[in-house]
Amino acid sequence: MASTQGAQILVASNRGPVSYELGADGTLDARRGGGGLVSGLSAIGQDPDGASAVWVCAALGDGDREAVRRGVGEPGVRMLDIDPDVYADAYNGIANSVLWFVHHMLYQTPLEPVFGPEFRARWASYEAYNRAFAEALAAEAAPGAAVVVQDYHLALVPGMLRGLRVDLRIGHFSHTPWAPVDYFRMLPDDIAGQLLRGMLGADRLGFLTRRWADTFTACCEALVGGTAGTAIGVHGLGADAEFLRERSRRPDVEERLTALREQIGGPDRKVIVRVDRTELSKNIVRGLRAYELLLETRPEWHERVVHVAFAYPSRQDLAVYRDYTAEVSRVAEEINSRFGTATWTPVVLHVKDDFARSLAAYRLADVALVNPIRDGMNLVAKEVPVVSDEGCALVLSREAGAYEELGDDALVVNPYDVSATADALHAALVMGAGERAEHTKRLAAAATALPPAQWFLDQLNALRD
Repeated sequence: MASTQGAQILVASNRGPVSYELGADGTLDARRGGGGLVSGLSAIGQDPDGASAVWVCAALGDGDREAVRRGVGEPGVRMLDIDPDVYADAYNGIANSVLWFVHHMLYQTPLEPVFGPEFRARWASYEAYNRAFAEALAAEAAPGAAVVVQDYHLALVPGMLRGLRVDLRIGHFSHTPWAPVDYFRMLPDDIAGQLLRGMLGADRLGFLTRRWADTFTACCEALVGGTAGTAIGVHGLGADAEFLRERSRRPDVEERLTALREQIGGPDRKVIVRVDRTELSKNIVRGLRAYELLLETRPEWHERVVHVAFAYPSRQDLAVYRDYTAEVSRVAEEINSRFGTATWTPVVLHVKDDFARSLAAYRLADVALVNPIRDGMNLVAKEVPVVSDEGCALVLSREAGAYEELGDDALVVNPYDVSATADALHAALVMGAGERAEHTKRLAAAATALPPAQWFLDQLNALRD
């Protein structure tokens, strides 16, 4: 891979903007990444000063590692070939099985977590993984360069990088919630302190909402004596309206729109839409139970509403996620068995990821259900109002970061309260077209207030200043 030394702007994230698939014949096929994070961080190429930029990321699979070994790569991207066992322990063993669970408050505390020797061995891998990024960034950065590190995977990088390059301007952005003090203290004392001090090696830390920024600050005050002069900022990542509206009108979306209408089975039926990964924090099972309760307590909706639920499998290399994905399918089948008729399937469930089909569902939605237990932001809540054809009502968990910006125009629910969520679904379904259109207009405006490119450039400018 060509040298990118001397970059003036650097981004570090676990997943990069490109991935490679290794074909049976040994060829490498490059694929561009998608999503709000990739489009936002891709703004490093839009710097008005024309500064040179590089994106440092991990090689995630065999194709990526082979690309590194062959020296294949895109300009401005440096992919790190970290030992697969080290990567697995750092990514699945710590980042996704510990840090994610802490920040989303997902542990069943009578039984977990258990921090013993196995955890310590995995933590050593997490340190090695972060060190690899810090060393790569130090080698790539020009004097005084700006470095923006992304998310909980790389919480130790700012402190490690500061020890290698005191001249750099270092930022870190958290895309997850931050755990409150009492929950964060579940971590071993030395590890909790190490995480906080690692992040405080940055000049500036960014969070999606004021709530998450404040809980981080509270943890620092309780555990390490404060934030030590590190600046704290809030940047609520928004939806990319221009991209979404253009993409949602392409032929492949129209095809899926036609197929979904056939599955729904009638032009007069209302449509409740949810689009999620089968991530434990997304609360899909309680959402299905709320819909089941709606059908049970309000039989007037029989044959008149369909719940289009997209639950795309996530982190299936972890048993708890496989079990959760299976439970989602089981509950959906149970609802269909209980209430379905020859002419009506109450739940239309899709588990194969298909972005075009998701956009088609956004366009069809009369109601969007977004009820996470806890979520850093939740871009689906922001995307549906932007794409909706006729306007939609949003049923939104107060524990989603998006609640801070969208709560005034949503039907807000406690994500654990299935009865209240069923009532909110009913209220959303009976909302008049005019009221729904007005809410959708305001939701879309709030959702697109800080589009991904500007979101990144705002952080970069604040770091430079």
